[in-house]
Amino acid sequence: MTATLLAEPELIQRAAQGDSEAFGGLVQPHLSLFFNGIQRILGNEADAQDALQDALMSMHRDLPRFEGRSRFSSWGYKICLNAALMTRRSRVRIQDMERPEPLALGPFDERGHHTETDHLPEWQEEAQAHALVEKQEMRACLLRALDELPDSQRIVFVLKDLEDWDLDAIARHLQLAPGTVRQRLHRARVLLQARLRSHVLGGRS
Repeated sequence: MTATLLAEPELIQRAAQGDSEAFGGLVQPHLSLFFNGIQRILGNEADAQDALQDALMSMHRDLPRFEGRSRFSSWGYKICLNAALMTRRSRVRIQDMERPEPLALGPFDERGHHTETDHLPEWQEEAQAHALVEKQEMRACLLRALDELPDSQRIVFVLKDLEDWDLDAIARHLQLAPGTVRQRLHRARVLLQARLRSHVLGGRS
């Protein structure tokens, strides 16, 4: 019997024993879900493809420890989110070592200068450049703070505040009580707000 005709529990069992065809049959129906979730976090197709490959390797490695307490798609999706966040973390670290990537801030060029005229007053150019740097620093601070959240809180925050999922949908997908989702989201927001407040007040780390 080919892998595509097997039920998911049998595919899981065979894949956990090293059957590559069974693993392919197991993940194939969910690849679109996995990729779209990663893509929403990273916003870059090439990075998303790399993160998906990392996630699939993690699934293959960890499948023998999958206990079936949740759906395979939910378990795999969590791994994909973590892979995406790890990729984002690495990307931020690279940007920190190199020149920060310019943000799209409307009519400003990468130096923070207004592109509509070359005859702005010097004080205005300095103010615009300062605003650009501040926004870049705030963005980097948010990403660092996001990396510091516990996995359980980070996943809920990403799904709700970055991907705009409904709380009930998050609860169903992660197989959590809605109250637990709200609690984790609240804790994540409190931690992130504290981190950003510290940044604004000058307590940068």
